[in-house]
Amino acid sequence: MEIIDTHAHLYLEEFEEDRTEVINRAMENGIIQCLLPNIDSGSISGMLKICSSFPEVCKPMMGLHPGSVHDDFENELKIIEDWLQRDKYVAIGEIGIDLFRDKSYREQQLEAFKIQIQWAKKSGLPVVIHARESFREIFNILDRLTDDRLKGVFHSFTGNEDQVRIINGYGFYFGINGIITYKNTDLVKTVEKISPERVLLETDSPYLSPVPRRGKRNESSNLVFIAERLAQIYNITTDELSFITTRNATELFNLKK
Repeated sequence: MEIIDTHAHLYLEEFEEDRTEVINRAMENGIIQCLLPNIDSGSISGMLKICSSFPEVCKPMMGLHPGSVHDDFENELKIIEDWLQRDKYVAIGEIGIDLFRDKSYREQQLEAFKIQIQWAKKSGLPVVIHARESFREIFNILDRLTDDRLKGVFHSFTGNEDQVRIINGYGFYFGINGIITYKNTDLVKTVEKISPERVLLETDSPYLSPVPRRGKRNESSNLVFIAERLAQIYNITTDELSFITTRNATELFNLKK
């Protein structure tokens, strides 16, 4: 089994004590690559350091997370854009809109999202979208800006069937993580409506640990539990699920096979 963790924050302080062991453990469990989404200017150095230490395994993205969009977001975007032009990245991410707890910077988040969508279209890179209590706002923007140059994935997807239909219309993928393993999740019924050909595996480490690791720090090696659960839902083998999702990730992010 060879699978790709398409969303892991391995540069965060939760991994400070054992980061090398975490990455080695992932490789031992069949995770052949981990894609690292950026958060803001403060996370760039740590992210790139890991990618430099494990160049065949860890691949960086570049973007400004909606939770880091504040009054100074234009300065943050200038820094992000400068780094984007310096090196190679697999995606613009993670970007998006998050209105779950704080709507104070709603307009700034909308603007930052639109700007980064344009970067993606210009660079040919896919977008990794963070959507929390914001599908309406994101869809409104994508309806205006989507064309054949734009591709991407809705990271940590937990939407409904109507949202699946809309996202399918954009030709985007669905990032599925440990939530799919939770006992009382409604996500299973929704995922049944999504073709495996549109699914990407992710952990969102160190968050959202799957069963049976729920409540503990998440890491990329736990991706196997997510793959096993999705294989059950789709009534296919784990090897089949791994092959399909790895092909999906390789195509979307233009990864080396």
